[in-house]
Amino acid sequence: MLNKIKESVDFLISRGIKSPEIGIVLGTGLGKLVDEIKSNVSIDYSDIPHFPVSTVEFHKGKLIYGDLENKKILAMQGRFHYYEGYSMEQITFPIRVMQFLGIKYLLLSNAAGALNLDFKKGSLMLIDDHINFLPDNPLRGLNYEEMGPRFPDMSRPYSSELGEKFEEMAKMKDITLHKGIYVAVMGPNFETRAEYRMFRGFADAVGMSTVPEVIVANHMNLPCAAISVLTDECDPDTLEPTDINEILAKAAIAEQDLIQLFKGVVAEI
Repeated sequence: MLNKIKESVDFLISRGIKSPEIGIVLGTGLGKLVDEIKSNVSIDYSDIPHFPVSTVEFHKGKLIYGDLENKKILAMQGRFHYYEGYSMEQITFPIRVMQFLGIKYLLLSNAAGALNLDFKKGSLMLIDDHINFLPDNPLRGLNYEEMGPRFPDMSRPYSSELGEKFEEMAKMKDITLHKGIYVAVMGPNFETRAEYRMFRGFADAVGMSTVPEVIVANHMNLPCAAISVLTDECDPDTLEPTDINEILAKAAIAEQDLIQLFKGVVAEI
C-alpha cells in the first residue's frame, strides 16, 4: 500500500497539488462547495494512479485543489462506498493520500436518514460519535507503523475542537445544527421498519458511508469532523417508500447551510 500511496502522491504533486492544509469529503448531492473553491487544479479520479472510480451517478468523481477562505483545500467531489463493491482499503485510500500530501484536518459530509424524530429532514447534524454496522474494517490486515498504531484509540473519533467550531458557527449564522450518533450500514438498500426501530434505540441518523474514513483518520492521528444532511425521516410507524430523487432534492436545499458552515469553520481553523 505504501508504494501505491507514494505513486499517487507523486502524481498529484506533479499536477500542482502542494501542501494542502484541509481535506474535505463531499457526500451524496453535496458537491457544490467546490464552486466556492478558487481552483487551479481539477483531476478526475480515473486519472489518478490507484484511485477507485465513483460508480454512483450523483458523485462527480473529481479531486479539487485550490483556495477557500485563504486556506489550501483538497476536496473530494464524491466518495466511494462499500456497496459499490470496493474494499475498505480502496474506500479509504484517498484519505491516506491526502494525509501524505500534508492535510492537517479532515472535514466530511454525508446524506443520512433521521432516526431521531425531533430531527427534521432538510436539517443538519454534527456527528458526535458513531456505531459501525459495516461488515469490514479498513485497518484489517498488515499494519504499517508509518501510518499509525496496530490498535488505534477510538474513544473520541471526532475532534471536539472542530465540533465546537461547527456549533459556534451554526449559532453565529442562525443555522439549525443537531448533534447526535450516526450508525453506518452497508446498503445499498434502505432499511426495513424493524431495522429503523432497532437503530432508533441507539442512534440519531443512519447512512452508508463516513465511518471507514473516520477510522483511517484516527489511525493516522488526523483530526476530523463530519456533518450529516438529514434527507428523510425514518419513522417506522409512518414509513413511506424512499425516493432517491427526493433525497437529492432535500440535500440540495440543505447544502447552502452546509456550505456556510464549512466556509466558516475553514476560515477559523
